[in-house]
Amino acid sequence: MRLLIIGRLSGELVTASRIAMSRGAAVTQADGIEQGLNALRAKGADLVMVDVALPIRSLVTALSDERIRTPVVACGTGTDAKAAVAAIQAGAKEYIPLPPDPELIAAVLEAVTADARSFVWRDPAMERVVKLAEQVARSDASVLITGESGTGKEVLARYLHTRSNRVQKPFVSVNCAAIPDALLESELFGHEKGAFTGAVARRIGRFEEANGGTLLLDEISEMDVRLQAKLLRALQERVIDRVGGTQPVKVDIRVLATSNRNLAEEARKGTFREDLLYRLNVVNLRLPPLRDRPSDILELAGHFARKYAEANGVPPRPLSAEARRLVMQSPWPGNVRELENTLHRAVLLASGPEIDADAIRSPEGDALAVAASPVARAVQAAEAATRGFVGRSLAEVERDLILDTLDHCLGNRTHAAKILGISIRTLRNKLNEYTDSGIPVAEPGHTRALAAYG
Repeated sequence: MRLLIIGRLSGELVTASRIAMSRGAAVTQADGIEQGLNALRAKGADLVMVDVALPIRSLVTALSDERIRTPVVACGTGTDAKAAVAAIQAGAKEYIPLPPDPELIAAVLEAVTADARSFVWRDPAMERVVKLAEQVARSDASVLITGESGTGKEVLARYLHTRSNRVQKPFVSVNCAAIPDALLESELFGHEKGAFTGAVARRIGRFEEANGGTLLLDEISEMDVRLQAKLLRALQERVIDRVGGTQPVKVDIRVLATSNRNLAEEARKGTFREDLLYRLNVVNLRLPPLRDRPSDILELAGHFARKYAEANGVPPRPLSAEARRLVMQSPWPGNVRELENTLHRAVLLASGPEIDADAIRSPEGDALAVAASPVARAVQAAEAATRGFVGRSLAEVERDLILDTLDHCLGNRTHAAKILGISIRTLRNKLNEYTDSGIPVAEPGHTRALAAYG
């Protein structure tokens, strides 16, 4: 936890600083707004406490202009209501009266550092993912976390960090999809003063901010392929170049990345560098969609019901039997994120001693969709597969079946032959035919997309 205090250190601020340090925070002090901005540009921070007498609005505006997302808390002597209201209206997240109450300071620090996105699971499918995550957590190996949108990829990344040797160091997350391509390079690597219009001072990027800790590149598949080359160099050599800089900067970080796309397919299409995929994909943690983790659904539903009851100041209510049945039958195309939003809504709509099925509704107020029965889904899948064969030769269908099975087995010929029900010799002859025709064939330990790595 890194705390920046802006304001001349009166006795009350000295006390606040000491309380924060006793709670494990690393405290930096700046006398004024400009000095505070320089400290943020140079070191970063998880929280800013600023004297209410200083121009808070100009601080918040400057942070917004420079895309520094550190929350600001105002503090002032006494309980001046007008000062508190003005500070909140200026953009401060909270107001702390001075002299400080130790429990209040602790609560603010805990609110900033606590991860509200609790990691909850019960299903065996998730248990396997978590077990692998715990096995690799203490290493410095890069990890690629994949899965559909809303499955909890960032939550798993934070879980990895909390169980790593870097847990006492920063966890910094960058959403590559939310930042325009023209700004992402500066966001990641920082910039020197005057490097581009609006670069009013030197600023460190997320790589330097995460130094010693963990950097999460969220939705990395959205990164422009030209920037991927610079990222690859940073991962390989552990040095970065600020935009407009002339001297390389060494960094010590562990990189995690997430994607809701198939990066092997993106590499085949040329929108994602294969060498970067190989560098990131030392370990792949694939999060199954919620529909494939049925034992997690009720566990998560109960967790969210309790969480949002507490957040909204209402009594905690259990789900009724009918509500549990409805929750279990929904297909949850938006995965855990959709389930969370639905339970938040249900907590607000429920009126009786239980959360009934009437409270389980879509954002528009409609009844929740119910998935088709397993038999119906099987019929639909069979029909879709059959339609995919129409208009294709038997040889083409056989080739795709063999190559897809080999991909599934990560190039293991013996395993693939056993699944296909053919001899290893027949399989090898077929693969030799495909190779001679210029068709990629997975090497042992790889899929076709990664076969080039050897």
